[in-house]
Amino acid sequence: MCVNDNHSHEHNHGHEHEAGQEHCCCGEHTHEHGHSHEHCCSGEQKTQSAVENMALLNYMIDHNRHHNEDLHELLHSLEASGKNETAALVAEAMHFYEHGTEKLEDALELLGK
Repeated sequence: MCVNDNHSHEHNHGHEHEAGQEHCCCGEHTHEHGHSHEHCCSGEQKTQSAVENMALLNYMIDHNRHHNEDLHELLHSLEASGKNETAALVAEAMHFYEHGTEKLEDALELLGK
């Protein structure tokens, strides 16, 4: 099922998702940092080259690391202000970010073989 989706975040990159992937949203949505996706529900599936896939994986790995650094700063700020329960949730989210990044690194390694 395709739905139009407009929402904002904050980075600068773009890539396309096409039919046959996990989700299909007709339309484009941008994030505050200029991040945009084009989702196509036409039934066509675009195949990217190994080089393009590796570049995107490298980008996402670096992107996730940057977000985790931001979350680390937030964690310390929350702890300093006595928001320990909130800080614990941020620490848990950081763990999942790290785990996801490790999986992307594994995927990059496999793709490079």
